[in-house]
Amino acid sequence: MGQYLPCFKAYDVRGIVPSELNPSVAYAIGRAYAHQIQPKTVCIGYDIRLSGPELQAALAQGLADEGVKVIDLGMVGTEMVYFATAHYGFDGGIMLTASHNPAEYNGMKMVRAESRPISGDSGLNDIEKSAAEILKGSIATSFSPPMEKKDCYADFVQHLLGFGNIAEMKPLKVLADAGNGAAGLSMRALSPYLPLQVDEMLYEPDGTFPNGVPNPILPESRARAESKLRANPGHYDFAVAWDGDYDRCFFLDGAGNFIEGYYIVGVLAQAILSSDPNQTIIYDPRLIWNTLDIVSKYGGKAVMCKSGHAFIKERMRAEDAIYGGEMSAHHYFKGHWYCDSGMIPLIMIADLISRTGKSLGELVGDMTIKFPCSGEVNSKVTDVPTVLAKVEELYGDGQIDRTDGLSVEYSNWRFNLRGSNTEPVIRLNVETRSDHALMVQKTAELLAIIRA
Repeated sequence: MGQYLPCFKAYDVRGIVPSELNPSVAYAIGRAYAHQIQPKTVCIGYDIRLSGPELQAALAQGLADEGVKVIDLGMVGTEMVYFATAHYGFDGGIMLTASHNPAEYNGMKMVRAESRPISGDSGLNDIEKSAAEILKGSIATSFSPPMEKKDCYADFVQHLLGFGNIAEMKPLKVLADAGNGAAGLSMRALSPYLPLQVDEMLYEPDGTFPNGVPNPILPESRARAESKLRANPGHYDFAVAWDGDYDRCFFLDGAGNFIEGYYIVGVLAQAILSSDPNQTIIYDPRLIWNTLDIVSKYGGKAVMCKSGHAFIKERMRAEDAIYGGEMSAHHYFKGHWYCDSGMIPLIMIADLISRTGKSLGELVGDMTIKFPCSGEVNSKVTDVPTVLAKVEELYGDGQIDRTDGLSVEYSNWRFNLRGSNTEPVIRLNVETRSDHALMVQKTAELLAIIRA
């Protein structure tokens, strides 16, 4: 992870532009990808970041110089690169995005044929090493690659429509906050085919991030939607908000209450298993009790997997799982080539509300009471392994699991503590069984130790 180039992470590329990621590095990555994956045709898309087109040109030139045909998807979301790669039968796909990182960052998410992920243990380390070697040579400073443009929005929309009973969907009122990311483009293509009454918020893509980086897991990023919902009580059925490349989506109920991604995993698992039982659901170790309860109740099989999109996708394929959910608001679907999508959950939630007649608040109400959780709490620390060792020593009397970081379970509460793969922080999640006060107490107790 970043052994040769600092922009390489555990399962993607992400770095500051231009010090860590620039056209020269992008060109080298293009050639290295071609060396390692041996593709004939690769599609490339980019999100709203201002550095996207320049980095795309350099990346495409590197691919083209190795004899690869390059397809330019233009400004899209990450899930559209996954869609295009698999749907059109390309040999690979690369999305230029830094997801929720600040504006000075950009990055790449890479897949091979059938949108199979490329992570550290499945080719990414080899691409990094090869790119570092290429950078030792002479590289041009301007790039004019041959690229074939392809607009895949119409085909993508038709693919999405297969994830809900559109004919029976009610004309729900939905507030949709794109945060000046790329989701607005996709929603404008999709909305004419849905009966939903959608109120657009910050749909215009803007790489200067005039309203902050779209990352609705942060309270300040979702504050706009919350305020509008609370100022118009009873007007909206629910709200949805996306991050910049919209591979994650977040929900608020009609009253403006943020719904933790953990509970949306439960809602989607319940929706899938209620009509298709005996299916396998993949979940991550950060928060688990609600998911296990739902999957057990509806006759499914629950399989734990280390968090991170590459790990989840690989495990889903191995288990032939129908759905995988992370509490970080990544949702993966077998029908989407086991990849994550920020648009499919919107369709499924609207479909579920239409079918059940229950509000989103009602759908998650029992879950939040039965299994209260802290949500993810981040802390900057200088030495993650030392903090993990200290916490494990203090809570060594609990049941310990090291699938991802440190999980410790007691009869009525549990927590997961893990270092980030993309940021210099440690992440804490705490949950209890029907005891909100205990959850608050244990969260504060652990944070005092972590931040000491």
